[in-house]
Amino acid sequence: MIQSKKSLGYIFISLIILSCQTNKEQQLAADSYLPMQIGNLWYMNAQSYTEIQDSVRINNKLFYKFYSLVGGDAVSTVYLRIDEHNRLIEGYPDSPLKTYISADFSANKGDKFFTTGEKDENDNEVTVVQKSDHEITFSFDPIYHPNLKGYPTQVKYIKGKGWAEKYQKIKINGVVYQE
Repeated sequence: MIQSKKSLGYIFISLIILSCQTNKEQQLAADSYLPMQIGNLWYMNAQSYTEIQDSVRINNKLFYKFYSLVGGDAVSTVYLRIDEHNRLIEGYPDSPLKTYISADFSANKGDKFFTTGEKDENDNEVTVVQKSDHEITFSFDPIYHPNLKGYPTQVKYIKGKGWAEKYQKIKINGVVYQE
């Protein structure tokens, strides 16, 4: 009888710890401009979606594998993480020492940074063009590219949901949002 009371006590404590961890994960997701957990999904339709399928260590850092199907026939796989400075870092297992800064979520409106800093065709000058408590928008200008310089593209993030696109549904840490 005493043994089963101890077992029940351990189970109860374990459930409390798991509940606290789940609440912490949900709070982290709500505070992040790009919540990262395996299973997160940004779904436009059966031909266009992005999902986090896995995690992998690249140069001893944890990255999440983002798999995208675009238009039903094109696929893209990128590996992303948010570093200790609240920057969105892109890396690849086949080139572990090469990384790109895709976003700096702690930057302020008007701040600028470069994706690689190498001043080559792949380097973009990034400007924070809009920031509020719930959204941030970056403008990417490939200023070293001979044909694309001066044609910036914008990427917008919504806190707690990720990319600000016209998704039919978004699933973040098991919670589904219908748009």
